[in-house]
Amino acid sequence: MARAYIALGSNLRDPVQEVRQAMVELGTLPGTRVVRTSSLYRTAPLGYDDQPDFINAVAEIETSLEPMALLRAILALETLHGRERPFPNAPRVLDLDLLLYDQVSMNSQELTLPHPRMHQRGFVLLPLAEIAPDLQLADHGKVMDLAAQCADQGVALLQEDQA
Repeated sequence: MARAYIALGSNLRDPVQEVRQAMVELGTLPGTRVVRTSSLYRTAPLGYDDQPDFINAVAEIETSLEPMALLRAILALETLHGRERPFPNAPRVLDLDLLLYDQVSMNSQELTLPHPRMHQRGFVLLPLAEIAPDLQLADHGKVMDLAAQCADQGVALLQEDQA
């Protein structure tokens, strides 16, 4: 079984429910179980500002799926939720990004592992640091140290009464 980390995000329909439902659905993928999930975080949009804030989280899974099969499976979940891609950084019902897959390093047209920009993104690092603070990102350092550098990125822990 491989250990993988998946970022989840949504800012359309009911984003809290979309992310929570996707966390459950990750555990229904063939040969896959959810090990743990982070809290939910509210994040200001990046790249295209004229849209609602995002709800973000990270899930740690164990899976027997190979990286490309896992990518196809999470893209299928996005499609089931009604994901459309009208333009880069557009609002979305569900966004699932494969961040890490064991120690696999790959760079193809479809998939780059580790995710190439995760070390700069508070909406990934803060939830990831919650569930795997000592995880090392090759060439970048420890997740908890990287997350500490993202305090000014507009990412806030969602309080239970907001969820």
